[in-house]
Amino acid sequence: MPEDIHTSTAGIADSVSGNLGNERLPEISCQELYSGVRGAAIRILSRVDRSDSYLDKLLEYELSQGGLTAVDKALLIEITNGVMRWQAKLDWILTGFYHGEYVKCITPVRNAMRTALYQLLFIPKIPPHAAIQESIEIIHRIKGERSAGIVAGVLKNILRHINDIRYPDQYENPVFYTSVVLSHPQWLVKRWTERFGQAETEKLLAVNNQRPRTTLRINPLKTSLEEVSTWLDENKIANAPVERLKESHVHVSSLAHITSTELFKNGLVLLEDAGTALALGLTAVKPGMSVIDLCSSPGTRAFHLAEKAGSAEKLIAIDKYESRVRIIENEKKRLGSHMIELRIGDATKYTQEEKADIVIAGAPSSNLGCLAQRPDIKWKREPEQLAHFAQLQKDILKNAAKLVKDGGALLYTVRSFEPEETTQIGEWFLKEHPDFILDPAEKYLPEELCKDGFMQLFPHIHNTDGAFAARFLKAS
Repeated sequence: MPEDIHTSTAGIADSVSGNLGNERLPEISCQELYSGVRGAAIRILSRVDRSDSYLDKLLEYELSQGGLTAVDKALLIEITNGVMRWQAKLDWILTGFYHGEYVKCITPVRNAMRTALYQLLFIPKIPPHAAIQESIEIIHRIKGERSAGIVAGVLKNILRHINDIRYPDQYENPVFYTSVVLSHPQWLVKRWTERFGQAETEKLLAVNNQRPRTTLRINPLKTSLEEVSTWLDENKIANAPVERLKESHVHVSSLAHITSTELFKNGLVLLEDAGTALALGLTAVKPGMSVIDLCSSPGTRAFHLAEKAGSAEKLIAIDKYESRVRIIENEKKRLGSHMIELRIGDATKYTQEEKADIVIAGAPSSNLGCLAQRPDIKWKREPEQLAHFAQLQKDILKNAAKLVKDGGALLYTVRSFEPEETTQIGEWFLKEHPDFILDPAEKYLPEELCKDGFMQLFPHIHNTDGAFAARFLKAS
């Protein structure tokens, strides 16, 4: 990027840190300070940056508060997810135009600039001056005139030179170039390039950066696929059956906030990615079987199996925290599914005298397989965390094995395709538990979804979230 492409607004050359100046602002509420859709976006993005909060949970809460139109909700989702998705690319550009150390920029100021720049680059229907001006006004309310001047200078200078932006040299440092241009952490780009090669990695990163489709599973207790498709058509919502799950699932492309629709409120549908549904095909559940679902919240797996099992002997859904069990309880009421018994329990320690025909260990994972759905995850994960998740997964599986009847099955599934959480866990389990054998996934699923006896899904290959599942049989 040319060295002379910088803001020249007076006072903007000062670096930003801490509380700028002694400007005294009138005392008004946080909601007033961050009013409007773009204000809410800046507030939410700043919360993600400064805490352990996840974007999807913050958005869910914000959208449930009321006061936003359907158009506002769609824009809020688009901006927050878009900024997270393209954060590395946005920050590269902003660093080049910012006088001082961009990394020391106050969090709300940084996110105000990211928010405006995302609109300039990715939402052409929004007039550039509108995107820029609103960010300036929000920062003026929050931090005063000096910070607002910085935002104004940087963004207006970018707009003047938007066709002259240069990126890192592709050949000098391919990993860094790809990390910036396709907006993923360098450690992930390096890791996946070594594993898949440059071309495949670029395909994977590109899929991660796409706006994800929403996948709905039909609740057969209340409706049918035909009725749901008719409702979607009548409401002018594009939809299409899901490959391999055409009888039970439908893709929709324009439901900005599904939980606010009558379709969802009345329990006619629930959210379920195709990867989760396909993994549950390995349970081979039949009426009369007893089932234990560990780490069950939000209950998607349990409700799916309740439908498949029909008159199951007993279906127990377990989660560690009471708040998560309440989520499943609320879903039971919404969906009209009453056969599930809920219990609070730690999956690494939970015991019960009666063993089950099928035990599901849907273990916590890095979630690196679902970055299109949850783009903030890629910025919150570090490579050393994979070992932490792997140990937790082993602890859960070790305990889950004790809950399986002789002749029963144990299903292990995670939303990841990292070897430490998938194939290596499967190999470890078989070595440590000689009373179990691998029941090949190819017996239950199309061969193109399986490898080495495991279900292995990749976003850029199978058009689902990345996922892994293994079915283990216990000796009779």
